[in-house]
Amino acid sequence: MTEAVIGVGVHPVLAGVSRIDAVLDGIADVQPVFMATADKRDALEEMARAEARLGELRLRVLAASDEVGEESGARDAAAWVSVVTRTDHRAALADHHLAKALESRPVLAAGMREGRVSLAQARAVVLGLDQLPADLAPQVVVDAEATLVGHCATFRPAELRRLAQRILDVVAPDIAEAEEGKRLEAEERRAREKASLRFKDLGDGTSRMAGRLPTSVCQRLETYLQAYTSPRQRGGAVEGRRVPQHRAYAEGFASLLELLDPDQLPEHGGDSTTVFITMTLEQLLGDLATAGMIATEEDVISAEQARRLACQASIIPAVLGAAGEVLDLGRTRRLFSRAQRKAIRLRDKRCRAEGCTVPVAWTEAHHLRPWSEGGATDIDNAICLCCHHHHRIHDRAYRYERLATGDVRFHRRT
Repeated sequence: MTEAVIGVGVHPVLAGVSRIDAVLDGIADVQPVFMATADKRDALEEMARAEARLGELRLRVLAASDEVGEESGARDAAAWVSVVTRTDHRAALADHHLAKALESRPVLAAGMREGRVSLAQARAVVLGLDQLPADLAPQVVVDAEATLVGHCATFRPAELRRLAQRILDVVAPDIAEAEEGKRLEAEERRAREKASLRFKDLGDGTSRMAGRLPTSVCQRLETYLQAYTSPRQRGGAVEGRRVPQHRAYAEGFASLLELLDPDQLPEHGGDSTTVFITMTLEQLLGDLATAGMIATEEDVISAEQARRLACQASIIPAVLGAAGEVLDLGRTRRLFSRAQRKAIRLRDKRCRAEGCTVPVAWTEAHHLRPWSEGGATDIDNAICLCCHHHHRIHDRAYRYERLATGDVRFHRRT
């Protein structure tokens, strides 16, 4: 850009921008490698301040440039800016919103103009002010703006957003609690209205779960999953294998569902929520078989998984004849009572797989003699295993033996 000189026909803003451009041309090839450390620090601080000031000027011009969009045929000035500056349209819209907001936020605009408030901080302050109740007294809003702008000298954008949520505690403590209650109720109502959960069978033995839930629900679920995965975080390893956090959460989620008490679930279709497992007698006793799970008619699981579920879940086994007739419909059972599980954990103190250090609080009760083979539901027929080894003991690719210590040693079948 050719440097413009303030004079007739040249607007001061355009002339100033031209001079800035000329200054940058003058240092375009200067390398900062040999700058003193103190000079680098000062330069970075001053450039951040200059960016804030230039950003406010840009937004001031943008707020007054609606006719630019109309003249060029664009929807609005933001659409035109996104084209000529090659920026994302959403970012240009955000800039346009901030530019318009600054017109009615003089204290915030002055903070940017003086280099005390960065662009990101300004966005955080505007967001916080926009979320204040619409019926507040004008002076309360003015005080909130001044307070948040003052905090920009100390706090970063994320911290400012959190401070903005409690700003009424500072500027209007007499109404803060009531307004916070109304805000939370409205936020929770919106969260419920937006909540969704979808499942899609991918056809390869996995399904995709996608959804949007209230933050409180997600936080509760994450807390539960952290409890289930806590022993797996020691050095990031699980029994010699490294497990990423998302994998650990998936395993913990599966464990959580398996340990739900069906007696505490609501009734579904006239019966307590129960999983029906349909399989032939040969499938029940065989190492390699499948079983139907009557959640939908198409659901199929392995016999190994059906037997493992029997250790933890209340299920009804429906044993079928050759023609599909029901030969025997077992009764639902909670195989280990709360008192039994406590006694088993008190005795075992940890996962009883050889060398496993997962504490007993994170283990599951397993039938040594499987329930499908008539194993009794008593303490002598139970052992504590972590989620990993509980899957392993039901895996037909492995066999196991009990050691004199009471531990279980696994061997891969050959």
